Amino acid sequence: MGSASNWFTRAVQGLRSFAYAGEGERPRVGVALGGGFARGISHIGVLRVLEEHEIPIDFIAGTSVGALIAATYASGVSLQEMERRAIDTHFRDFGRWTLSRMGMASNERIEDFLHKFTPANLFSDMKIPLTIVATDLISGESVHFTEGELSPALRASCAYPGLFLPVQYRDRILVDGFLTETVPSPAAKEMGADIVIGVHLEPGLLDTRPRNTIEVISRSFSIIQMAATQSWRAETNVLIEPDVHHILWDDFAKTPILVAAGEAATKDALPQLKAALAGKLAGYTGPERRAVHR
Repeated sequence: MGSASNWFTRAVQGLRSFAYAGEGERPRVGVALGGGFARGISHIGVLRVLEEHEIPIDFIAGTSVGALIAATYASGVSLQEMERRAIDTHFRDFGRWTLSRMGMASNERIEDFLHKFTPANLFSDMKIPLTIVATDLISGESVHFTEGELSPALRASCAYPGLFLPVQYRDRILVDGFLTETVPSPAAKEMGADIVIGVHLEPGLLDTRPRNTIEVISRSFSIIQMAATQSWRAETNVLIEPDVHHILWDDFAKTPILVAAGEAATKDALPQLKAALAGKLAGYTGPERRAVHR
């Protein structure tokens, strides 16, 4: 199945190259989907508008819930199916409470949750090249998964510190990718994208009291992120920020509102996006692109 998928990807890229051969090669577009628990459902709205306006996606990268959306989309699942299932999602679908000094829950169920959408198991099964981002808890560095099994990469990327247990994989202790790449624009650039569309789910600070330990942890990280220098922004050409800060982390029932917020923010960004594509197309002739992407 993996070899067939790779053949399909090469064929699509070949057709794209042929289509643009007469006017200089177009820039390659990468989409970087950030984390945000239930707020990540707004990514569906973003991708829908990109599809409707025929904005090509050559690469896709994801952090945390963005990794789940990216993997599902890259495997070929329709946005309609993703939205249909999202509204019926609950924490128990991907988390299981446990007693541990390292976290409050295990996210082992996320593998079964992914397989509700797709039978894909490997990065090579993807129809769009995919990178999943996690964080090495020892070195403090980003880890970019681009090959092998999807499951450990996805679990690691979604291992929110304090809530989910860290994931031990190949001598590494891994946690949520948002610690190093809240929006995985560096990963999309690394894949070869000339233009990166980053989707940031601004957590904001709700004006209500925290309900539980999870919200204390979440809001604490939000404060850190707001105060910190976010280097991923320098790697982002077009930034889309759906207005979802008022949605609670586990409020999957607000799927229609979340999808609509993603659509609205992407429509607002279309002029900037099309200008970026036009500008890059003017500046990236065939020989120059071959020098960049040899």
